[in-house]
Amino acid sequence: MKKLVTIAATLTLMGAATTVFAGGAGEKTYKAACFACHGTGAAGAPKLGDKANWGPRIKQGKDTLYTHALKGFKGNKGFMPAKGGRADLSDADVKAAVDYMISQSQ
Repeated sequence: MKKLVTIAATLTLMGAATTVFAGGAGEKTYKAACFACHGTGAAGAPKLGDKANWGPRIKQGKDTLYTHALKGFKGNKGFMPAKGGRADLSDADVKAAVDYMISQSQ
């Protein structure tokens, strides 16, 4: 039983560390590449922390948001260029930024 508790605690801490790490990378990418639109609302982008505008998007699910961020999207209120116009970003960086924006906008 003691081993089981130790294993569970270790896995919990590993998950928390992964979340913190992803948040750090996501925030860094957001500040470097996403802020220009998602900090100002340019091109119809939902502003970071704007729950009313992010809510319907978040309900679509992360996979949809990842696809829109990675491949681009044109909606009724604006457009999202593929990778925010930053082809140099890795898919992992873009997904981390999406995760960060979701976490700050729920």
